[in-house]
Amino acid sequence: MCRIFSEMPTETYDQQTRSVRLGGHVTSIRLEAAFWRILEDIAAQQDVSFGRFLSKLHDEVLEFRGGAPNFASLLRCACLTYVGEVRSAPDAAAALAEDAHKSFAAPPRIAARA
Repeated sequence: MCRIFSEMPTETYDQQTRSVRLGGHVTSIRLEAAFWRILEDIAAQQDVSFGRFLSKLHDEVLEFRGGAPNFASLLRCACLTYVGEVRSAPDAAAALAEDAHKSFAAPPRIAARA
């Protein structure tokens, strides 16, 4: 019944830990290899480096939600959203690319000093 899942190469779901810089701090994130590949695809599609993509996503979550208590889970869900709703829909992929172009082209916001 589930051969497509049970015979999946273990390299697909082996967990990998990567060090990334978010908000000026180095942290480690552990995800399955398949999720890292999807995140790399998203960054490439947006024509930005992988580190810049993760930093921008983290900064936006902080801005919109006030925090990212489980950033690894957010990344997994972002991958599922990308695969399920964006990659297969040309209009959604074009909208994501346009938004990314605007977002990454804008100069970085500098926080006002108190």
